[in-house]
Amino acid sequence: MGTNSNGDRDRDRDRDRDRPWQSYHTVYTNAKAGMDGVDKEKVQKIVYEMSKGSKYFENEKRKEATIKQKIENLQAQCALLTDERLSSYQTIADKQIIDLEATRDLSKIWLHADMDAFYAAVETLENLALKGKPLAVGSMSMLCTASYEARKFGVRAAMPGFIARRLCPDLILVPPNFQKYTYYSELTRKVFQNYDPDFIATSLDEAYVNITDICNYKCMSSEQIASELRNAIYEQTGLTCSVGVAPNRLLAKVCSDINKPNGQFILPNDHKAIMTFISSLPIRKVGGIGKVTEHVLRDVLGINTCEDMLQKSAYLCALFSEHTTDFFLSIGLGLGRTDTPQQMLRKSMSCERTFSATEDESELFQKLADIAETLSNDMQKEGLFGRTLTLKLKTSSFEVRTRATSLQTYIHSKEDILGHASKLLKAELPLSLRLMGLRMSQFYDAKPGHHDPMQKTLKSFVITDASQSTSCGSYSSNLHLRNGANIDLSADDQSCFSKDESDNLMVACEPEEYQQSNKLAAVKVYSPGNDAHGVKDNTDECVPQVQMDNEGRSNHNTLSINAEASLTNQNEETLWWIDGYICSVCGAELPPCFMEERQEHSDYHLAVMLQKEESLQNRRGLLQSERSVGSLPDNRQGGDVARKKQKTSKGKFIPIDAFFNRSKKDC
Repeated sequence: MGTNSNGDRDRDRDRDRDRPWQSYHTVYTNAKAGMDGVDKEKVQKIVYEMSKGSKYFENEKRKEATIKQKIENLQAQCALLTDERLSSYQTIADKQIIDLEATRDLSKIWLHADMDAFYAAVETLENLALKGKPLAVGSMSMLCTASYEARKFGVRAAMPGFIARRLCPDLILVPPNFQKYTYYSELTRKVFQNYDPDFIATSLDEAYVNITDICNYKCMSSEQIASELRNAIYEQTGLTCSVGVAPNRLLAKVCSDINKPNGQFILPNDHKAIMTFISSLPIRKVGGIGKVTEHVLRDVLGINTCEDMLQKSAYLCALFSEHTTDFFLSIGLGLGRTDTPQQMLRKSMSCERTFSATEDESELFQKLADIAETLSNDMQKEGLFGRTLTLKLKTSSFEVRTRATSLQTYIHSKEDILGHASKLLKAELPLSLRLMGLRMSQFYDAKPGHHDPMQKTLKSFVITDASQSTSCGSYSSNLHLRNGANIDLSADDQSCFSKDESDNLMVACEPEEYQQSNKLAAVKVYSPGNDAHGVKDNTDECVPQVQMDNEGRSNHNTLSINAEASLTNQNEETLWWIDGYICSVCGAELPPCFMEERQEHSDYHLAVMLQKEESLQNRRGLLQSERSVGSLPDNRQGGDVARKKQKTSKGKFIPIDAFFNRSKKDC
C-alpha cells in the first residue's frame, strides 16, 4: 500500500518547509504533448512564486487541504482492513473482473483525431511570420493553447499569460478568433463525415470516428485508413493532426497522444496487445483520471499504472463504490465504449467569458450584453427558443454561483435574453467577478412542423391526472452532445471517488466539488467545510428555505435549494445514473467527467417536471374555478372564493427559480 511511515511523513514536512512549491499542485505542471523535456520543478517554482498570495492561490490551498483530509481518511480505513476482510473483498473483485472481461468487444475499430495545437496552428497558417516561434493564443489573463515551441518552456493552455511570459520572455500572444477556428473545424468535420457519418465531435479540434465499416469497404488496414484520413485533413486545411486507433474510444484517445504532433499510433484488436499496452500506462493518461484522482490513488494505494488497478483490486472494492470500482477495474483491463451513442436533441446552449476580475457594474453589464448577443445568435442559427435562463458567475475568489429563472414565454432575441439576465445579475451586485456565462434550456424548435409547447389544447383544460403531481426534487447548481458539440473529453474535470466512514457510497468529481450518488435514496453532496470529511447530508434540503423581503413577506423567487441532481416525483420517476453514466429517465449516456453536461441534462428534466406541475396546477385551478362559479349566487361570492383559493394555494407552486437559485447564505 501507499501509506507513509512516520519517517516518510517527517521528511515530507521538512521538504514542504524548504521547498514549498513542491506541495503546490496545479494544472500548469502536468505532462502534456510537447512538454516531456520541461524542467517541471522550475516551472512549478515559478508558478508558485507568481501565484502566492493571490485569491486563486488561497482557493487552491483550500482544495489541497480538503484532498489531504480525504487521503488521510482513506488511509485510516486501509489500516483497519484485516486479512480476512481483504480476502473477502478480493473474491468480490475477482468476480467483477470476470464479469467485466466478458463484456470486451474487439469487433470495432475506433479512431480518435486530435488537431495539433489547433488555435495556434490556425494563427500560424494565416500568418507565416509566426512559424517556428513560441506562440500562445489568449491574453495576459488566460491562454487557450500554446504552440509546441512555447511548450518547451512549460507554457500551456489554462495558464495565465503573465506567468507564461515569465517562463518564456519571447512568447508571442495572439488574441483568439473563434470565427476562424470554427471555419477550419468545419473543414475537418467534412473529412470525418466521409469516413463515418455518425462521427462524434467532442470539441472544435477533436473527434471520434468509427472506421470499422470503411476498413472493410476499402479492404484497407486501420493504419492505412489513419494515414489517409490525416492526409485528407492536411489537404483540406493545411493543418496537421495526430490520431490513435484502438478497439474502443477510451484507448483510441490515449493512443492519439502518443506520437504527437503529426503522428499516429495503432493498437491492434488483440487481447494480449491491449494488456501489454495497459500494463505500463500511467493512470493520468486515461480520460476520467484527473489530478485529484491520481493523487488519491497514488498516495493511498500506491497505484501509478493501469496494471496496478488490478493488483490492488481488493483495496478498491473495500474503499470505493461498486460503480467506481467497475470504472477503475475497466481501466485496468483496457475496456471502453465501442458503440456509437444515440443522437440526442440539444437540451441546452451556453456561452461564457473569462476576464480580469472587476466590480465595475457598467463593465459587467456590457460583458453580459456581449454574452447575450452571442447566445442569441447561436440559438437563432438553429431556430431554437428557450424558456429557462441560467446565469453563471465566478467571483474573484473563484466561488461559482448560478442563478436561473423560468420565463412565461419562449425567447431567443438578444433583447429578451439580456433583459432577464440583467435582473438576475443586478440582484447579486455589488460583486467582483472574473467569469460570466448564460445558459438557455427547455427548448422548442421553431422550424416548420414544430408547435409551441406553451400553446394549450382543449384536452389539456379538461383532463386532469392527479397521479402527475410532483414533489420537491433535490438539486445542486454549481456550475452540446454529438456533432458540433463543445464537449472536451480530455479536460481535467475528471472523477475521484470515495466512501465516508458510515459506508455511504460517494462519488466526487474535480475540479468543482461535485458528487453524484448512484442511489435512489437520500443524496449526499460533498462540499469543503461541511464536516470533517467534506460530506454533507442534504436529505432534508429539498424543503425550500423561504427568505423574507424588506417588508417581511416571504419571497418565493429567492427560494434556495442546495442538493445534488436527483429528480423525484410521486411516480418514482427519479433521475440517477445507472452504471454511473446512463440517465434513468431517458437513457442518455454521460460519463461522470461530463459534469456540466450532466448538470444541463438534469436541468432539462427538472424543467420538464416543473412545467408539468405548473400545467397541472393551472388545469386544476381552472376546473375548480369553473365548478365554484357555477354554484355561486353572485359575483361577489365568486371573488371571495377566488381570493380564498389563491391564499390556500400559496406555497404549493414553486417557481423554477427555487430549484436553481442559491441563497447568499449558501454561497
